[in-house]
Amino acid sequence: MAKDRTGGGRLSLRAKLGFGVCDLGGNLFFTALGFWSLNYLTDTVAIPAAAAGAAVMIGKLWDAVTDPMMGFISDRTRTRWGRRRPWLLFGAVPLFLSMWFFFTNPHLDSLALKTLWAAFALCLLNTAYTVVNIPYSSLTPELTQDYHERSSLNGFRFGFAVVGTILGAGAVLPLVGAFPTRDAGFSAMGGILGAVMMVTTLLTFLSVREPDHGSEPRPTEGFFPTFLAVFRNRPYVIILLTYALNLTALNFVQGILVYYFKYLYHNEALTTLAMVILLLTAMACIPISVLVSKRVGKKRTYQFSLLVLALSCLVIFFLAHVLGSSFFLGMMVVAGVGIGFGYVSPWAMVPDAIEYDAVRTGKRKEGAFYGMWTFTSKVGTSLAIFLTGLILGWARYSANLPEQGEAARLAIRLLIGPIPAVIFLAAIVLVQRYPLDEKTYDAAIEAGRVG
Repeated sequence: MAKDRTGGGRLSLRAKLGFGVCDLGGNLFFTALGFWSLNYLTDTVAIPAAAAGAAVMIGKLWDAVTDPMMGFISDRTRTRWGRRRPWLLFGAVPLFLSMWFFFTNPHLDSLALKTLWAAFALCLLNTAYTVVNIPYSSLTPELTQDYHERSSLNGFRFGFAVVGTILGAGAVLPLVGAFPTRDAGFSAMGGILGAVMMVTTLLTFLSVREPDHGSEPRPTEGFFPTFLAVFRNRPYVIILLTYALNLTALNFVQGILVYYFKYLYHNEALTTLAMVILLLTAMACIPISVLVSKRVGKKRTYQFSLLVLALSCLVIFFLAHVLGSSFFLGMMVVAGVGIGFGYVSPWAMVPDAIEYDAVRTGKRKEGAFYGMWTFTSKVGTSLAIFLTGLILGWARYSANLPEQGEAARLAIRLLIGPIPAVIFLAAIVLVQRYPLDEKTYDAAIEAGRVG
């Protein structure tokens, strides 16, 4: 495949497609882990909900720790392939193997050993993903400095992301069901999705070329000073914390969705249809959100997304258990609008904040910013998954018991309703303080060039 040298302004269609395709595999990862990791551990590996939640939290916290380390390393990498691309090449195969390993039931007798295995397998998988994802995300501000071109670039990225998420959402149960046992099905599913993740990562490595940083000196700051410095960038800190809240709320919803259909509607198979409806709607809304963002700004577009999601959660809590599964599926269309409008905006806002820092300080450290971005996000999501398991345990949830107790049913409703809704609303309030719009961004960039 021919390589495309990208620059600081307009990007070719080939460059945008080549960059975006990696997130197809990336969102297979997020879908499988977000929607199925807790349920797989409780209902297939047979780990109690609280212990399973703790194992997932350990994996996520480890993941959060390795993210800034990977950003620090990639900022200092100098090869003929660039700073970021080598990690895509060498991380692709371990990502495939670790995905298969996690979704292969070890059939251990001891609860302690099963829990330790789950934590280890998740640490391994998340490390492999970090090696690919942090350098990949760090490419965004390097490929173009144009304010609107970044929205377009991320529109391609998240177009692929939604395709990957739809495939992950629609393929998991059919793949698992195609095999004689649930154990064999999950193992095959992990291998197949892992292979897709590997291939899409390699496609991006082959099709996108980084700007030449060979003449630039390596950063000399130590690890901790590098990451403490990112907190002096006020626009970055605001969008960082907003996105962490956003992902935390989404993880409450996606982690509990399969439980809602399985134990409130007694129809687990509808989970796939609900996710496909949600994500098809989101995919249709992504290009609309890019156009809307150009008219009203990235911040307002993002706030609209968060408001729609908060209202959707509250409506589902109060009405969906009474009005039935058809009403819930209808609400997936509404929530899909919120998801679609929230895909591009934060990922287009963060490179603006990073570029703002570069012109202000004269130092480029994209890996540090994206490492801290994912660190903060994953701390929030790990807490959401841990609390989900803990709340289910407190409510006396019993895996695969068709008729859960009233406390467990209420816990499931709270985890998909008021709990994430409050977090979405807090994110709306916080992002209101984000100061960069097109005018202030262009002024900052121009001042940096003049200076």
